[in-house]
Amino acid sequence: MKTARLPPLTWLRAFEATARHLSFTRAAGELNLTQSAVSQHVRRLESFLGRDLFIRKTRVLELTEDGANYLPALREAFDLIASSTQAFTGGDRGRNLTLQCNMAFSVFWLAPRLHRLHARHPWLVLNIVTPIWDPERHAANASVEIRFGRVEEMSEAATRLARERFFPVCSPGYRGEASDLQSATLFDCAGTTGTWGSWFKTQGKEFARHGEVNLASTFVIAVTAALNGGGVAMAHDSLVADLLEKGDLVRPFSHAAPLSEGYFLLPPSTHARTPASAAFLDWIEEETAGSGQAIR
Repeated sequence: MKTARLPPLTWLRAFEATARHLSFTRAAGELNLTQSAVSQHVRRLESFLGRDLFIRKTRVLELTEDGANYLPALREAFDLIASSTQAFTGGDRGRNLTLQCNMAFSVFWLAPRLHRLHARHPWLVLNIVTPIWDPERHAANASVEIRFGRVEEMSEAATRLARERFFPVCSPGYRGEASDLQSATLFDCAGTTGTWGSWFKTQGKEFARHGEVNLASTFVIAVTAALNGGGVAMAHDSLVADLLEKGDLVRPFSHAAPLSEGYFLLPPSTHARTPASAAFLDWIEEETAGSGQAIR
């Protein structure tokens, strides 16, 4: 995008307000400018665009066809800027919470429980950010973070939400094919230690299918493929406990191995806590403690 070819924001705001009121005077009052300044901004925008945006009659303004065509796109752009800014600033910080959360944890653990969070705190408004790679890039903008990784990668303030075990899962209809791991379609999540190779190794066995395993950048892809009968995915407790309980997934093999990584809760500093962050932290502590997996 060549920003040099964009008209100044003051011109655009003057046009939008004038088009909404069809009056330079009322637009000036809204923008806290003089009537002549608003009129001049609109004139300069028209010169920039090379076309008239208004038909100027005595005491009356009308949009030209070009002005009417330009206005919706401009309003959409202003709405997008406003909503994007709201996501960063959080608006009312007392009730808005920006939560940076691991993608798979958001989909398989958090989202199915949000109805309980909002039933308890109906005033709470969430902005959930789910980076797959490089979570550090966005973490500074989040009030609370749930990150997947090893304990040595976490700060001292981090709390492990659960001890995880990893094991294969598949759909009930795929169970028969899963029994033959030499031909079954296999899925792994890249960048984790809980792989097919390490699962075999914890049993003192060799894994002979290196290079034949489908890799995904997030467990969301691997587990969803398994849910739809696409093969066998390596998963872990927090992600698939609900799906196993409902019977949407099954474990074709009983062996489970301890996972080095886990989900860690990174709270805001004490001085940065708000009613929203306090409510969320209390809620997730109760949810994880209730599962019998929480490690404090």
